[in-house]
Amino acid sequence: MDLHYGQVVERIIRRKGYSISELARLTNVNRRSVYNWFNQKHLKSEIIFRIGNVINHDFSTEFPSLYPKDELNKHYHFMNDDNDQSTTTYWKDKYIDLLEKYNQLLLDFMSSKD
Repeated sequence: MDLHYGQVVERIIRRKGYSISELARLTNVNRRSVYNWFNQKHLKSEIIFRIGNVINHDFSTEFPSLYPKDELNKHYHFMNDDNDQSTTTYWKDKYIDLLEKYNQLLLDFMSSKD
């Protein structure tokens, strides 16, 4: 049987008690986009992942071919409340590293102008 991705995603969202407005707010899209997602037979894996991330649901159960478990575990830190702190720390560290590199580039640029 061929899965209708949008219908599967909608069923999970509604089962978890999320409203369309709430999902739209959490994913930073408008309500029309959410309804369009539900009507699509094949959703992009990025959209499914994004929705799963905001509703704290592992869609690899419903779509195992889209999300091999080893890839999820290697790259993403979600689905587990214990990982909230490590995820925040990871992104904070990435942000600080990027700021430091940017500042160094500015310093190099300014010193080359003198």
